[in-house]
Amino acid sequence: MTQAVATSSPKQVGLAYVLWFFFGAIGVHQFYLGKTGRGLLYLFTLGILGIGCLIDLFTLPSQVREVNAKNGVAAV
Repeated sequence: MTQAVATSSPKQVGLAYVLWFFFGAIGVHQFYLGKTGRGLLYLFTLGILGIGCLIDLFTLPSQVREVNAKNGVAAV
């Protein structure tokens, strides 16, 4: 019996915040987290007119933890 091993590397909160700071309005931090649909939404609405970016300022650490847990990788 073989076990599946997670091949994706853990996402980092610091890098997610850097991407959010410089490219948040176009959703690059959402693409980094693998949330393509939300990334496209941010891209076409400029971060949902800035409101989504403001929300992400406070929720980004929990989003990173959620993605890492879903992918089965431990945070660094």
